[in-house]
Amino acid sequence: MDDEPPARDEWLYMLSRMEDVEVVATASSATQALEVIYEHDPDLVFLDIEMPGGNGFTVVEQLMDMEDPPLVIFATAFDQYAIRAFEENAIDYILKPLEEQRVRKGLDKVRQRLARENAPDAAEKPHSELAQLLEKIGQRDSFTRISVESRGRVLLLQPQDVYFCRADDKRVWVHTRDDRYLCHGTVNLGKLEERLGAHAFFRANRADLVNLAKVREFAPWFNGKYTIIVDDAVGTEIVVNRSRVKDFKDRLGL
Repeated sequence: MDDEPPARDEWLYMLSRMEDVEVVATASSATQALEVIYEHDPDLVFLDIEMPGGNGFTVVEQLMDMEDPPLVIFATAFDQYAIRAFEENAIDYILKPLEEQRVRKGLDKVRQRLARENAPDAAEKPHSELAQLLEKIGQRDSFTRISVESRGRVLLLQPQDVYFCRADDKRVWVHTRDDRYLCHGTVNLGKLEERLGAHAFFRANRADLVNLAKVREFAPWFNGKYTIIVDDAVGTEIVVNRSRVKDFKDRLGL
């Protein structure tokens, strides 16, 4: 996944020389990268760090929603990107310009890793290591994005543009000021709540995750519940369950 056509051509040529390697797709942006990864479910992704529409870390953040995310090898011309963090995790990196011997070494690591994961007693999956990588390089919070479907494409929404998320019939809908989008992939509200934990999101009830920065007003309702009015185009009302009221008031500093 690289935004420069000559770089993608170089990758295609080099990987065509590698045994047991099949290139299923290429991409020129973070959004397109997510589309082809979700479509083809590859074992391995070569990922540039600097990409239009986000960056490599944005893509990695979204991959953690997959049940079985691919392994990732970063390709970068910028060695200031916390190389030690890559080395301490089972995620490889390759500095540009590309060298065939270095690419082969990375593929050897991938083969070994896949063999371990396919062993009967395998327990560790890429989820935890992807999360560790983002935390070690300090990128997880600043590059959090929510992937949603729109007219056959995948949009990457920033948390501050999301007003609330609502679970409905095993799917999650993401609401902005004027629109709503179906959350892409197999993410559920619990996973979304976990990913947005560093932001101002609050689980008001079983079905609703609300951005507290988008709450216009609230008031006591009945049976100890509260009602929230969201500052979207239609003034959506959301109920805060009685068991969540204290936490809601604490989050607002009341």
